[in-house]
Amino acid sequence: MKFALFYEIPVPRPWTPKSEFEAFQNTLEQAVYADKFGFDSVWTVEHHFLEEYSHCSNPEVLYGAIAARTERIRIGYGVRLGPKPYNHPVRSAESAAVLDLISGGRVEFGTGRSATRIEMEGFGVAPNQTREMWREAVGHIVDCWTHEYTEFTGKHWQMPRRRVQPKPFQEPHPPIWGATGSPDGHRMMGELGLGLLSFSVGTPPEELKERIDLYRAGIANCTKPIGRYVHDRAACFTMVNCAPTKQESYDVSRESFAWYAKTSAELVSSVPLWLEEIKAQNDGTYDYLQVAREAVEQRLHELANLENLLAMNAVIAGDPDEVIERCKAYEATGADLLFCLVNPYKIPHDKVMQTIELLGKYVIPEFEANA
Repeated sequence: MKFALFYEIPVPRPWTPKSEFEAFQNTLEQAVYADKFGFDSVWTVEHHFLEEYSHCSNPEVLYGAIAARTERIRIGYGVRLGPKPYNHPVRSAESAAVLDLISGGRVEFGTGRSATRIEMEGFGVAPNQTREMWREAVGHIVDCWTHEYTEFTGKHWQMPRRRVQPKPFQEPHPPIWGATGSPDGHRMMGELGLGLLSFSVGTPPEELKERIDLYRAGIANCTKPIGRYVHDRAACFTMVNCAPTKQESYDVSRESFAWYAKTSAELVSSVPLWLEEIKAQNDGTYDYLQVAREAVEQRLHELANLENLLAMNAVIAGDPDEVIERCKAYEATGADLLFCLVNPYKIPHDKVMQTIELLGKYVIPEFEANA
């Protein structure tokens, strides 16, 4: 199992004129540090309107800055939103191709559809069409990369014959990943031959293993991948902090880990209620968020404190020895890549840098030795 940094780029209140500037500068410095300490990749979200939670709305600009400052680390879209009108497939293909060229072929292209009312409603996205729009978009992106000239007439996008340029550096194209939080989505990503981005906050490794097993079953049944090859890597996600002592790590993590878990539940729980309000024909693909909705309505999400999350091993914190042991549970899920959310809310920059250094010195080598 390899290790990746993962970022929402939060900007906690109270804001100052330099709050967002410092958040992005810190992220850049951390990415450069991760390149030095052996991380496989660095990924960020594409989110819109999520105050405090994520200010990372135009990540490809950030990716270019990371590419210019690093030599080895791969750069992941975590994710590029597919539904209309977030991103046109041609613009998505162009964005990733330019980044792939300037980085020397280091792009990991994650794709997804969005799972918050704030974002979808803000852009006028039809929530009951997001999966079909995402799937259509991915197919068009692949065609743009791999055909000298392409044209398409789909349900949501149409384009006459054009040469979409530039073409990516990696052949036939960068690895493509699909993000999901639902069990049926895990199987679907496998059936489409996509890498898996398993995004579920506070999910214990035992449940992650069940989902990755569904993905592997889908891969086994993949006969016609949506890309030009089957990409069979699986990534899972958790919050991570490491410090010289357990107590320091717990103290640093306590507020931010709990805040992120609670806020994430509140954000995604809005979608099922919204579908009911607008009486949209429900395609069932957001049904998995009903659990979050019920938890928020019953205020159960407020029980997501550090001690409860650690008891489930749903987050990783501690000294290097404890972090290694907790990471082994994630390795046992069958995941190939562990996304480490190292700053879920307001963990200080120096403590994030400490986590990166300790993981690089003590944790990552332990897993390389076992490879």
